[in-house]
Amino acid sequence: MRIAVAADHAGFPLKQDVIDEVERCGATVLDLGTDSTAPVDYPDFAEAVGKAIQQGDADRGIVICGSGVGAAVAASKMIGIRSSVCHDTYSARQGVEHDDMNVLAVGARIIGPELVAEVVRAFVGAKFSGDERHVRRLKKVKDIEARGIGAKEKV
Repeated sequence: MRIAVAADHAGFPLKQDVIDEVERCGATVLDLGTDSTAPVDYPDFAEAVGKAIQQGDADRGIVICGSGVGAAVAASKMIGIRSSVCHDTYSARQGVEHDDMNVLAVGARIIGPELVAEVVRAFVGAKFSGDERHVRRLKKVKDIEARGIGAKEKV
């Protein structure tokens, strides 16, 4: 499995812990930055992870910002990306098994190195169940995305 990992400046202090755990799980890491605590914008890094998945360079992704929320929101705006903040192992595993979540978002100001390792293991080790009810629900999610409900741009 190939996993793209990226963080903004707030997530940078936790990024190496995440990368190390992904590698311990036997996955290949695509490190998409950032490389310091110098201020940057989380949407740029969430987009980089989403593009890596969309282009087939990664199977899944992990985005890290201060809370995880901004990165998850930004990543989920991309077609085919299903991201959620998970700070517990149940959500990280169940998000993949039931919802085919392909981007894990974590908050470096919320979660520490020991717990993030457990969450990453749960995410990386999980597989989409393929159960009929989950396939049916995922199809409905994809249909909403395809219709672009509310797609009028408001700036």
